[in-house]
Amino acid sequence: EFVRLALGGVHDEAEIRGHRRTYIGALPGQIIQLMKRSGTVNPVILLDEVDKIGKDFRGDPSSALLEVLDPEQNNTFRDHYLDIDYDLSNVFFIATANVLHTIPPALQDRLEILSLSGYTESEKKEIAVRHLLPKQSEGNGMDIEKVKFTDDGILEIIRHYTREAGVRSLEREIGSCIRKVARQFVVSNKVKDFKEVIDAEKVRELLGTIKFRKQDISRKSEVGLVNGLAWTEVGGDVLQVEATIVKGRGGVQLTGKLGEVMQESAHAALTCVRTRADELGIDSKDFRRKDLHIHVPEGAIPKDGPSAGITMVTAMVSALTRKPARYDVAMTGEITLRGKVLPIGG
Repeated sequence: EFVRLALGGVHDEAEIRGHRRTYIGALPGQIIQLMKRSGTVNPVILLDEVDKIGKDFRGDPSSALLEVLDPEQNNTFRDHYLDIDYDLSNVFFIATANVLHTIPPALQDRLEILSLSGYTESEKKEIAVRHLLPKQSEGNGMDIEKVKFTDDGILEIIRHYTREAGVRSLEREIGSCIRKVARQFVVSNKVKDFKEVIDAEKVRELLGTIKFRKQDISRKSEVGLVNGLAWTEVGGDVLQVEATIVKGRGGVQLTGKLGEVMQESAHAALTCVRTRADELGIDSKDFRRKDLHIHVPEGAIPKDGPSAGITMVTAMVSALTRKPARYDVAMTGEITLRGKVLPIGG
């Protein structure tokens, strides 16, 4: 038997453990209620959105879940309402979460974590063709034969109107297109021979200005321009790092809304370059006579993390030696003062 418990916004420990019977309106906790609802001692219980549990003065429900999810302890789970030991060891628990960093480490320790990656572009296209188009056509009162999306049209929506790991926004944008076509269908009065083919151009006409632009990767190698790889919540992205030298007094300027860790990473990168100046053929006097400016484009977007270290080193060396960095290579990893590149996180 399958039962589901939504944990989003649960902030009272009694939701899991139950209330003591001395309180008015006391109830058993949700776990015991789910066991009752399933009518069996070995159901599958889905704990939905375990990363969105609240924590405040009323208690910490994630701590109450420790005993529920620990296979060594949960054969003597004690609900405050029942006040006797209850065996949960035959239950198969499945928890879902979008991010791991909001789940307390003690709770993570009791979970076996299976990471599911987001969809690729071609997977999104297949999901749209097989599932989203029929569903949205029916939901908006259009016959599927009357609205035909070309592959280019679907890819246009995926690339320029959505930025996500799943397909929720994609479904919304497809629904928006179909509703606009449905309006044209009603106005046209052509009931039998109406057919609309939606290609990339038609998508732009229906949905308006492009919402997301892919950052263009440089098509030629340039001095002081290096490609880094960034981790975002909706998948990977290529991040360009620019470095340039101007006459000055050896100052360093960092721009692009960089977080504290990234700024420290840039200072470590500069020290790493200075210690190897002779090997790299850089005149050590340049560090006193010139200013270095490092900029990470799309200045309005906050960026943080140490993994741009190697990218910054390469950009600095490229700027100081006047040698272009290869445009067809992207890199990521933290840099140490001794010039070691550490494995990446995220």
